[in-house]
Amino acid sequence: MAKTEQERAPIRDALNGLKKNRTVPFDIPGHKRGKGNPALLEFLGDKCLSLDVNSMKCLDNPCHPTSVIREAEQLAAEAFRASHAYFMLNGTSSAVQAMIMYAVKAGDKIILPRNVHRSVLTALVICGAVPVYVRPMVNERLGIELGMPLAYLKEAIVQNPDAKAVLLNNPTYYGICSDLVGITETAHNHGMLVLVDEAHGTHFNFGKNLPISGMAAGADLVAVGMHKSGGSLTQSSLLLAGPSVNSNYLRQIINLTHSTSGSYLLLASLDISRRYLAMSGKKIFRKVLEMAEYAREEINAIGGYYAYSREIIDGEGVFDFDRTKLSVNTLDLGIAGIEVYDILRDEYDIQAEFGDISNILSYISIGDRYRDIERLIGALADIKRRFKKDKLIISSMDYIAPKVAMTPQEAFYLNKRHLPIKQSVGSICAEFVMCYPPGIPILAPGEEITKEIVEYIEYSKEKGCLLTGPEDMNVDYINVLHK
Repeated sequence: MAKTEQERAPIRDALNGLKKNRTVPFDIPGHKRGKGNPALLEFLGDKCLSLDVNSMKCLDNPCHPTSVIREAEQLAAEAFRASHAYFMLNGTSSAVQAMIMYAVKAGDKIILPRNVHRSVLTALVICGAVPVYVRPMVNERLGIELGMPLAYLKEAIVQNPDAKAVLLNNPTYYGICSDLVGITETAHNHGMLVLVDEAHGTHFNFGKNLPISGMAAGADLVAVGMHKSGGSLTQSSLLLAGPSVNSNYLRQIINLTHSTSGSYLLLASLDISRRYLAMSGKKIFRKVLEMAEYAREEINAIGGYYAYSREIIDGEGVFDFDRTKLSVNTLDLGIAGIEVYDILRDEYDIQAEFGDISNILSYISIGDRYRDIERLIGALADIKRRFKKDKLIISSMDYIAPKVAMTPQEAFYLNKRHLPIKQSVGSICAEFVMCYPPGIPILAPGEEITKEIVEYIEYSKEKGCLLTGPEDMNVDYINVLHK
């Protein structure tokens, strides 16, 4: 990588040039650099609103980049060791959806683990592809699903040799990584594309002693969450493509759902963040890793909590572990993870990334400081002192394999009826139900609703998990197909 080239930030420079030109705007947005909305100007400031502009010749066009945006994307591709990079302005979800819509169409099979983000399944609703679920292994002690074992993938390929693509997480929300190299080689040997949801793995491309990135493993398409561990603005992400991908067709796929009024604030944040990581990423993520390791050691010393790391690697469900992830199991304290999450926020003014039934995740990245880590450690110690109970025993109903009756697209668009959730057992679900975060569906369209699933939904509601997806915001009712 040529470091002198990576020092450039073409979109940032073009925006700075626009400001110097003092161009009079007779285009959109209507606030006209903030002058038309004084309240917004006061809230966000002139520096922000003066850069909230529309596409024009000197700034290029994100739907058909030919100058500064194209240059910025080429620099991103070089920094991430990809053949092509695309700036995505609707979150990593849009990158995930675009790579799936590129790889499969209606009726095509795609092999994937069940513990994928909702964006994967919404892409299937859009394109009509058929999911072939590989059951992830489960760590009963931690109450989490793990990665996709290579042996399980091979079995799925034997049963579905006509599948067009394989998708996997790198890493999961909890930091679990599968055998990405082995999976990629196996899929390619059977003529299948490899798609990687790397929403939480931006740092793999720059840090040392971290799991391998999707591009380095030879994947065809990788969705990278730059706004998560990469430091760009919320909703900005990258889609990376390997040499076998038709880059112009992929741009067409992206433009099916991409805004024609892309935010230059988001574009500039991707450009500037790429520059920062390319120039200083190794140093940055070395510090992130040191902070995470320190926090893990101190939290485990409290007792009752279990901040897990590489010791859970087993070569199958856990092929590698992202040590920047501070995943903490709370069951030995007798407190659900979601309850610890709520206590941290409500009583200690600490916002963790998420809490589920068994764990909390504190996201440590480029903006954290040791004094913030100390505050988290102190709060967790105090929570143990105040709230510790007998060990919490949970059932394994969180990990019931789905009974797929039809494709997500078919179920989502067929006629449906509204039923109380408690009366829905045996019906076919016509919408999504998930805890958010992490956004992994408990139910997806086309899946049979079982007694165990209903019990888990009720248990999650009782513990205070944020359930999203259904038309009924209270999740008392659910849409099912007419019999």
